Order: sequence, then C-alpha cells, then structure tokens
Amino acid sequence: MPERRTTTPQKAPHLSALDVALTQFDAAADKLRLDDRWRALLRVPQRELRVQFPVVMDDGSVRMYTGYRIQHNLARGPAKGGIRYHPDVTRDEVCALAMWMTWKCAVVNIPYGGAKGGVAVDPKKLSTRELERLTRRYASEISIIIGPEQDIPAPDVGTDAQVMAWIMDTYSMQKGHAVPGVVTGKPPSLGGSLGRTQATGQGVAIATREAMKRQKKPLTGAKVVVQGCGNVGSYAARFLDALGCKVVGVSDSTAGLFNPKGLDVGSVLQFKEANNSLADYRGSAETVTNAELLELPCDVLVPAAMENQLTAANARRVKAKLVVEGANGPTTPEAEAILEDGGALVVPDVLANAGGVLVSYFEWVQDLQFHFWTLDEVNRRLEETMTRACAEVSARSERDKTNFRTAAYLLAIERVAEAIRLRGIYP
Repeated sequence: MPERRTTTPQKAPHLSALDVALTQFDAAADKLRLDDRWRALLRVPQRELRVQFPVVMDDGSVRMYTGYRIQHNLARGPAKGGIRYHPDVTRDEVCALAMWMTWKCAVVNIPYGGAKGGVAVDPKKLSTRELERLTRRYASEISIIIGPEQDIPAPDVGTDAQVMAWIMDTYSMQKGHAVPGVVTGKPPSLGGSLGRTQATGQGVAIATREAMKRQKKPLTGAKVVVQGCGNVGSYAARFLDALGCKVVGVSDSTAGLFNPKGLDVGSVLQFKEANNSLADYRGSAETVTNAELLELPCDVLVPAAMENQLTAANARRVKAKLVVEGANGPTTPEAEAILEDGGALVVPDVLANAGGVLVSYFEWVQDLQFHFWTLDEVNRRLEETMTRACAEVSARSERDKTNFRTAAYLLAIERVAEAIRLRGIYP
C-alpha cells in the first residue's frame, strides 16, 4: 500500500463563492432577457445581519465570534436556509449560499425564499458545553429576524440536530412557549421529521438515477466516487450503493480511499463514524488525496464537500461523464465549461442537493399542523418531488438547448421574478 497522504479539499482562493453565484445568475438572466429592475433586485440580498458576540469558555475566558444571517429574497415565502459552523465562514460565502437557496427552493417549487447563516468557528475545537453556549448566544442575536413565518434555519456544515434543538429552545424561551417550527432538522422527539437526516444524500441519489436515465446509461454497476464523508456524502454513498452502483472512492478532510473493484461502503462509513476520520482505515482500499480522488476513473463523481473543488486547474483531468453536485458551489464556471466540452453532464447543486430543503419543508408543514407523517409518506413525497423537478429541468434543457444548470436557473428565476412582478414594489 502506498504512503498515506492527507490533505484538505482543494479551494480556489481567487474565486469567491459569491463570484460563482453571480456569474451563474447573470448567464441565466441574460438568456431570459430579464428585466433590468428584477435583475438588480435579485443580484443582492434583501436583508443582512452581522453579529459579533461573546462566549464564555470552559476555563472562564471569553472569546468573541462573528456570525451572519442573510436573507436573499422573500418574494415566494419565508426565508429558508441552513446554519454553517466553519472557520472559513465569510459574509460573501453566506450571501452566495443564500442566493443558491432562493434558486433551489424555486427549482423544486416550494413556497420559500432563500437564506443562510453561519459562524466563523471550528466546532471540533469546542467542548459540548462551549458549543451549546455559542449556539444559544448566536440564536439570541439572530432571533430578531428568524421565526416560523419569517425565516426557518436548518443544519449545514458543522451543525446538526442537536444544534437545531438548542436554537429551538432558545427561541422558544424568548417566546414563552414551544415553537417547533422555528427550525427544521430537529430530533423527531422535538417535532423533527422522519427522514430528514438522510434527505440530502437521498436526493443526490435520486438525481443521479434520473441523470443516468437521461444519458441512457445503466445505474447498476456504475462506478461512483464521492468526495466528502459528512452527512450528504455518507448518505449519498449509502443510497447509491443500495441502487446497485459500485462506490469505488470516498474521502473526508483527512484522506481518500479507492478500490476499483468497489469499496465496502458499510465498513468504511462505520469506521468513519467510530473514528471521525478515514486516515487509518485498514480495509481493502488504496489511500489517495482529495485532489487525486476527484480525478479517479469513474462514471459518476459526487463532490459533496465544500465550494470550488472542481476548477480550471483540475477539470481536464476529471474522468467522470456525470458530475452530481452534492455540495453547494463545488464547480466553478470555468470548470463546468471544460467538463461539458469533454462530454460530461453536470447536475447542479440547486437541483441535486435539494432533497434536504424538501424534507425541511415537509417538517415545517408537519410542525405547523401538529400532525406528523410516517417515513414512507416522507420518502414518497421526496421521491415524487425530486423526480418531477429533475424531469422539468431536463425538459427545459432540451427545449432551450442549454445545460442543466442554466435550465434550472431559467426555471427558478422565472418563478421568483413572476412572484416579484405580481406582488409589485411597495409602496
């Protein structure tokens, strides 16, 4: 076995997530010949909140943290979007993620606008009590703009169901009664939906299946590489494995694993869960870097880590003919052009990873009604909605002779612009 090498996923520091989001929007707006009024309105967030707050550490010291909650557009309904805890969180990144959420909700046609939040922090370096204090203070700071009828946060990178439970409790204590609908992605015992944890990865698998149909290629035996072993990547690998794909590569931030004959997905993910790292996995696999993982021979590549993983620097070496974006913004516009010139189909993030916001929407509906669905009902609705959205994007792509991303954006921007036009500009 070769020497073990570790690396974090590649990033392109010269190109921000916001640069990518605006480039993608402008390309679709140009094709739509979007009215200049709506274009100007949709290029900027509707509301931005930046907070700086203290947190008491376990040793009694006090540290200052910076957090954000940004709402891109509210024309179609309350804002919806996750909360990210990561050292690299910036205002521009959160703006981009909020914009992508607007398009994502519109692509799958649910009545939400887009929002996103984040705190610049490494949650792995905090104790459980420190993480709780940080979360509760951040929730208090942003409580002025969140709420079940205003803006509904959810988990994202570095956050989970427990973090959502703390936010719900903090908000509820301020209101004097339980408000389960203020967040989604909660534990089921607090009003969370069954099926929410795996929903994003499950949606990625559905999008992959539908894209393979579009390419007229068999799903069974297709070689798949998944970059990222967090919530999205791990469940995407599980569901694709269950669909008959051969998962030949996976990675986390510490290492990548490759076996051209197929990995034992259950064993790999069990090891990851037990050790919080793939670096010392001793099963039947070769260790590769994240950079090498993206260039492995495969049919399907699922980048499910962070932004800007596929760039002009590495796109020509990507061998997959189907790229399904599990992460938000993993492919730069330059890389996408290179991939398509090479005959690859890219299923964009605003479609591919929409399963999470779909089941978040289902959770919110259940919370508002105080009536909860079975897992079969959740899965049925997720399957129906994702399949329909994939068909609509595919049909628009064929009609307008454009790629999947532009087709998805055309659908989304039309729906949001129509809502703005009908509502008018107040006063």
